[in-house]
Amino acid sequence: MTGIRVTYSGLISLAIRLFSIITGLVFTLIVTRQLTIEEFGTWGLISGIFIYALAVHPIVGYWATREIARGENSGKTVLFSSSMFSILGLGIYIIFALFVGNQSDAEISVLIFAAILIPIMFVNDSLNAINRGSHPQVVSYGFLAFEITKIPLGLLLVYFWKMGLEGAIIATFGAYIPSIMILGIKARPLIKNKFQIQFVKKWIKLFWVPTFRSVPSLLSLSDVIVFSVITGSVSGVAYYTAARTIGFLVNHTRSMSEGLYPKLLEGGHENFLQDNLLKLFYFAFPLVGLSIVFAKPGLFVLNPIYQIAEIVVIILAIRSFLTTLGKVLFQALQGVDKVDMNKNATFKDYVKSKLILYPTFQLIRNAIYFGSLAIILFMFNDTESEIQLVIYWAFVGLVIEIPLIIYIYCLVRKNISLKIDWKTLLKYLFSTILIFSIFYYLINHYLEYKISIFEFLPELMLWAIAIIGSYLGLTYLIDKNTQKLFNGIMKEFLKRNNN
Repeated sequence: MTGIRVTYSGLISLAIRLFSIITGLVFTLIVTRQLTIEEFGTWGLISGIFIYALAVHPIVGYWATREIARGENSGKTVLFSSSMFSILGLGIYIIFALFVGNQSDAEISVLIFAAILIPIMFVNDSLNAINRGSHPQVVSYGFLAFEITKIPLGLLLVYFWKMGLEGAIIATFGAYIPSIMILGIKARPLIKNKFQIQFVKKWIKLFWVPTFRSVPSLLSLSDVIVFSVITGSVSGVAYYTAARTIGFLVNHTRSMSEGLYPKLLEGGHENFLQDNLLKLFYFAFPLVGLSIVFAKPGLFVLNPIYQIAEIVVIILAIRSFLTTLGKVLFQALQGVDKVDMNKNATFKDYVKSKLILYPTFQLIRNAIYFGSLAIILFMFNDTESEIQLVIYWAFVGLVIEIPLIIYIYCLVRKNISLKIDWKTLLKYLFSTILIFSIFYYLINHYLEYKISIFEFLPELMLWAIAIIGSYLGLTYLIDKNTQKLFNGIMKEFLKRNNN
């Protein structure tokens, strides 16, 4: 037993992720203000192609987290094997980059140049997998180092040296270095052991489990490729990427559940899920509200040309909430499944397990998603504007997400004793609606859109502080769980400060 503290690791991870919203916004601001629409669209396209290159990593990383959480010493084997798999990932990336580059107006040379990120991403993800099984909060420390380092590198390479998209790629590469150093230091005791071929044999034998699991995620994030190939343009991808920057804020609340998966793997009680979900909703609701309220001003900050994607932000925010909830519930199902602990488990046993059931359903969901998206793009590509196509794109994703979350919730209720405190949940929801409705009205009437980013951004930050402060204050007054949470945070802070 590693003694994983679900709430503590979750709060640490969430705090860092919320801080990373600011750092990520600053870097995105540097990029969007300096790159053309076509260059920024290519940037989003590169991210989509990365998904294919990284698809082979879970063959190692997936089992690493499960094994290390259960006390097995596979660290060195994980790191070495992942480095070898990165060669395969590099080849996959180049193939897709050449294909997409030939089918769209993206610059092929820039797509190929981005391949330098593949090996370092594999190393970083391997160390993430190792730490996630032992010290989940360390994953967030590495992420924080990555986010902070991107800013000065981005300023230097993109803003001052005017290196464009190539500068953004190099800045991203450099930002991975401190992340790897932090992750490596913490994982050092777990990678001192010998290379053990039996782990590799097991991973290769069972490669289809994490591969099959990752295929749905791979497909769901490659919609940027579908859009660019069918429309032949990366401008729509630019609008979507800008909207996603704000609409996907709620994705950060997944870090609240960073410790849940390894805790359940280690044998933690299922009550951890109920408590963790309540805290997830507490932070997810206001982030959805923040995305909606700041849809227009947030896009204005990135670049005024992206303001027309306001409705896309709102749609993506709601979709992101459903996706985040579904992934957390899915993690819980995987955490209580013990099929891989049975050394005599057959192929049939794995097929029947929760490790395979959810990805199967998600794969069906993605098939419907891409089919629907392709049909709509082919139908309206010649008659509708590019921004209208992007709105259709976002709406299709939202509609398809609804039956998936209903299914996974029913599946969790069937397999795990789950009791949701609906009274407390409604307090969070109504507080969010009340506070954010008031501020939505105030911002639309009193916020002045100033061309100078140095004048506009500080004013926007003050509005954000006021909104979040109002939500935290109201929920603290009306909810005992919130009072308990804040008092617990204060005690933890004082304890560590005294130490």
